[in-house]
Amino acid sequence: MKKNHIDIGRRELLKAGSLAVVSAAIAGSVGNAAAQSARVDEKDAQASSLGYRHDATKVDKVKFAKYQAGQRCATCTLYQGKPADAWGGCPIFPGKQVAGKGWCSAYVKKA
Repeated sequence: MKKNHIDIGRRELLKAGSLAVVSAAIAGSVGNAAAQSARVDEKDAQASSLGYRHDATKVDKVKFAKYQAGQRCATCTLYQGKPADAWGGCPIFPGKQVAGKGWCSAYVKKA
């Protein structure tokens, strides 16, 4: 009878361990999703120095003469989202997302 009690204890321990692993995985993916959803603030020092705007049509064309109509983050080599995505990652702003319709002076047209 003692053996059954030990087996039940092991089963419960395995269930609890499995639950802990699954919980940790879910918590990690939620934390990662939260980091991925953080958006670049246009007023951030780096964003400001690069002329980043969520809407490329609002770029200061005098200060950033390199800007040309039609350029936007979604067509930049650095953009890590799909071309149709509203927001995507960019290595210039690690852990944050840029607007697909945005622009900054680091723009390099996709080949």
